[in-house]
Amino acid sequence: MPPRVCDRRLPILLAACCALAGCKTVDKSLTPSNHRDWRPDHAVLPTAEFHGDQITVRNVRNCRYLDRDSYVVDYYDLTLDSNSIRAVDFMVAPFGPVPALAHTMLSFEFDDAQGKPRHLAMSVEVRKERGEEFDPAKGAANQYEIMYVAADERDAIGARAQLFDEDIYLYRTRATPALARAVFIDMAERMNELHEEPEFYNLFTNNCTTNLLDHLNRIEPNRVVYDWRVLLPGKSDRKAYEEGLLATEAPFEQAKAAAHVNPRVAAAVKSDDFSSAIRR
Repeated sequence: MPPRVCDRRLPILLAACCALAGCKTVDKSLTPSNHRDWRPDHAVLPTAEFHGDQITVRNVRNCRYLDRDSYVVDYYDLTLDSNSIRAVDFMVAPFGPVPALAHTMLSFEFDDAQGKPRHLAMSVEVRKERGEEFDPAKGAANQYEIMYVAADERDAIGARAQLFDEDIYLYRTRATPALARAVFIDMAERMNELHEEPEFYNLFTNNCTTNLLDHLNRIEPNRVVYDWRVLLPGKSDRKAYEEGLLATEAPFEQAKAAAHVNPRVAAAVKSDDFSSAIRR
């Protein structure tokens, strides 16, 4: 596994996060667990079953939101042929007050049995207990478990954009079908690992972006160099652009404007094919 980033910015960021959080008391046990009173949308972990080239992802989440605080949790199982994976998209959702901080996700495109493109989002997240909110100081002190969420894009993108007013930037990557397939399998295997052996989330060393980079660097060693933008993932799309990972020849600001899917989400939620609608 590639070395974790460590430079003089790290203590400064840690101190800033603790200050923002008021340095609240650390009170979780030293052992991560899969058995807590989880939030309903974090209660079920996805797993993957491998049968040759066929992969069945159990518990793909598709929350149906009534408003910001009310939702119905639903899940479905999805079986796909790993050879049908065609591409992978990279998503960045900046945190409004501090856009240098963000959540990052991947979404895989594959062909269904009729040859029609479908998409499955894969998101590495803090696993929250009932009534729990994210606290940066606790995130830096191993006070949350980490989880992988396999999700329908209506859930992973639609709810974030419409109900939680998050800006979502979706970029097609240059990953070949073979690389996209390898990354997907690596993520599916890690989902299974976390189902059996839980881990703590860590704001700096085990977060959404570090995990995505670990997957890529395991398959293509040293493909992405760790730097300070791993700690500020709101800058990770520019880093991906500079590393040549994004499928665009446009200047970065132009590419970013084109990647902003929020203007298309409102119409897409009424479409039978949400994923295609947000990509038009």
